[in-house]
Amino acid sequence: MQVLRHSLRFLDAFSRKVETVSAVLLAVITLLVLASAIGRYLFAWPIPDAFDFSRLFLGVVIMWGFACVGYRGSHIKVDLFALMLPAPVRRWTDFFAWLVLLGFTGLLCWKMMTRVTSAYDSGETTFDLQLPVWPVMALIWLGVAVSMLTILARALMIAISGAGLDDFEPADAAHDADDVVGTKHKKDQETMTGGNHG
Repeated sequence: MQVLRHSLRFLDAFSRKVETVSAVLLAVITLLVLASAIGRYLFAWPIPDAFDFSRLFLGVVIMWGFACVGYRGSHIKVDLFALMLPAPVRRWTDFFAWLVLLGFTGLLCWKMMTRVTSAYDSGETTFDLQLPVWPVMALIWLGVAVSMLTILARALMIAISGAGLDDFEPADAAHDADDVVGTKHKKDQETMTGGNHG
């Protein structure tokens, strides 16, 4: 149980860092597109490779964001069927759903790797500055690969601790909740013991 708690804390901290980096990258992409549009229409001088950089780094943001979603389970879901099931059946239905997601992510990871090797072998570059694109594509692929790990972690959480698709709770909050429950249980026992003595 201690290992699970430490793993949850690590994944929670990892997700928060990825979300911060993704937010910064989105801001950079937005500023890059805005500056390029202003340069193109006002000065007839767009920023070189603004389109290529924005589309490539948007892919990085999406795939690393997918890694966070794989752990948090906060993507859009339709659970009308699952809500009608008893709790134990719903738990294993959630587990099966996560395994299916893991399978599709594995296929995506494999196809992305072929895209990275293709860009590397062909010497694919950006349009203006002729920079190689395979390093950024490899970063996108790495996001998919990490997604497989976070999805697997979530599936194990569902199987071991009974966590569902909607009840994500940060590891610290879960730990605090355990402490509160333990303290309350201890106080209840002390009250009952004191009552028996009286």
